[in-house]
Amino acid sequence: MAKTLRLDKILSHMGYGSRKEITRLCKAGIITVDGKVVKSSSQHIDPVASIIKVGEEEVNYREFVYILMNKPAGVISATEDSRHQTVVDLLDVEYRSFDVFPVGRLDIDTEGFLLLTNDGQLAHRLLAPKKHVPKTYYAHVEGNVTEEDVIAFKGGVTLDDGYQTKPGELTILKSDAISEIELTIYEGKFHQVKRMFEAVGKKVIYLKRIAMGSLKLDEDLELGEYREMTPEELEELTKLDS
Repeated sequence: MAKTLRLDKILSHMGYGSRKEITRLCKAGIITVDGKVVKSSSQHIDPVASIIKVGEEEVNYREFVYILMNKPAGVISATEDSRHQTVVDLLDVEYRSFDVFPVGRLDIDTEGFLLLTNDGQLAHRLLAPKKHVPKTYYAHVEGNVTEEDVIAFKGGVTLDDGYQTKPGELTILKSDAISEIELTIYEGKFHQVKRMFEAVGKKVIYLKRIAMGSLKLDEDLELGEYREMTPEELEELTKLDS
């Protein structure tokens, strides 16, 4: 059965203005559906089957958007905040009109891979604890990270509140006064990576998420930049959700 929506809802969703502004456009005879002028913005339309035009511009309707962002430090993973810039503030108006939100969160001082979408059901499923979607981080750690830490993380470590983490996969890239590591975890407790290293007497001083499941951060994206996911990435996202 075709899904119909109010014309003003369709067009406001696509960034053509507020519902009040779209009502004015309709009354001015600027909006057509399948070649016919539509005077009422409350008319129900099938946005997929119908050809909607605002002036000479055809509306390319889509319900959901999926965005990959290289989140910079100093920006919070939220849709709005009175004190800090949010990841949504970094988006162009055309994407904000979709009411996107970050899937999960990265701490304010953490950089890297962040997925934003308006697909609430998908986000809910990806974040469900039973999913155990792997997330991989690159970090600089104060202190020599050793094979003992690798073994400890593999068995799960006890955090400061007594919680025993699930096993994590720790890879040492460089062991020195400032070590470089990659860590894959399968849950998302508050400040988990930092607290896991605190549990073995070390401190994370730089943290960047580089992957979520098989989806990897696009290294061509500068900090604060973003792009829509490719069809191939959407397919991988579907696999994470299965």
